[in-house]
Amino acid sequence: MTLDTQPPTAAAPVHATWVHPGPLARAALPLTWLATRAAMLALLLTDGRAPLGVGGVAHEVHTLYADWYATLAGGAFPAGDPMWQYPPGAGPVLLAPGLVPDLTYFQAFVALTLATDALVTLALARTGARPRRSTAGAWLWVGGLPLLLHIPLARYDIEVTALAVFALLLMGRFPRAGGALAACGALVKVWPALALLGTPRGRTSREAWTAALTSAAAILLVLTVAFRSPFSFLRHQGERGVQIESLGGTVLAFARRAGWSGHIRYRFGAMEYVGPHVGTVTAASLVLTAVAAALLLLWRLRAAEWNPATPYDAALCAVLLFTLTSRVISPQYLIWLLGLAAVCLTSRHTTQRPVALLVVAAAGLSALAYPVLYRDVEAATWTGSLLMLARNGLLLGGAVLSFRSLWKGTKA
Repeated sequence: MTLDTQPPTAAAPVHATWVHPGPLARAALPLTWLATRAAMLALLLTDGRAPLGVGGVAHEVHTLYADWYATLAGGAFPAGDPMWQYPPGAGPVLLAPGLVPDLTYFQAFVALTLATDALVTLALARTGARPRRSTAGAWLWVGGLPLLLHIPLARYDIEVTALAVFALLLMGRFPRAGGALAACGALVKVWPALALLGTPRGRTSREAWTAALTSAAAILLVLTVAFRSPFSFLRHQGERGVQIESLGGTVLAFARRAGWSGHIRYRFGAMEYVGPHVGTVTAASLVLTAVAAALLLLWRLRAAEWNPATPYDAALCAVLLFTLTSRVISPQYLIWLLGLAAVCLTSRHTTQRPVALLVVAAAGLSALAYPVLYRDVEAATWTGSLLMLARNGLLLGGAVLSFRSLWKGTKA
């Protein structure tokens, strides 16, 4: 038998054949999701007893969220609580568990979070299964989220991330729907508005932004009529200081090792540094945030080429920059970055693959920082300080690489 080694002629082109995965391959992702989420649930159910550092991850749902639910059910936002620092769209999210029958607030909250997590996985998997797409995004989400241990099940950041993920996945074909979902997310936790940053110029941008603004105005009107004090969060948010896990907090941790006289105090739901020069670090964080905004605006004005992944890449880059320069970098912020990195990896055109790996590594270190070694982080021991330096160093490297790749990829 001989082999024909001649190249194909124009009359007989070779076409790529789409190979459908077998039953075992199709079952791998849902089975992995079930196994990892069962492990996360087990950690959550033994939260107070597990040898995981400070524990108490579920405390916010049991007490804080439940208290806010009672106030919201009475028709008002918790204006008198300085820990209420969220836009009015967070109200319906926190009220939703009360609609689930026969479950406690905590049980319903976790059940809705898991259901949302499953929907995100399904959306990423279905998108990745299309021709010229990739299932790597779904795998990153399924495998990356458990690196944060059980924290994702006890915060409502999965719901917020879901709105941003769905907005980005819909934006290309249905810009109005994508814009509306981005607006919903922005009214819950602001940052999903950045999903609109990379929309292609022209009709897509006009439709997405118009839908976003219209939807936001309509929802705000409804919430203003339905609840009292919808904008009280603005006052409390402006009073935030430098949280110990932030980039500025890392600088102050090493300053403590060098003899700085500052200390930490529990304020606004987080451990923050107080003492000499903290105001300077706070101001520096705000300046860096302004610089990040200016760089993103410059990119938007200068970008010359768009590809199908550009909206995804721009959203990840923007959220990474604003997270890095924030005065607060809580572990649940990594949920946002994991979700956006997963969306990027659904496209074979993305420039953010190395950034996604850095985000995954940062998520693993974040769980070490809280709750596993949080006492070391609080005390600014060498272990805690070096851990935060490594985690925030990964985010810094990821932010620089992300912006550089976005800039080069669009020939800005």
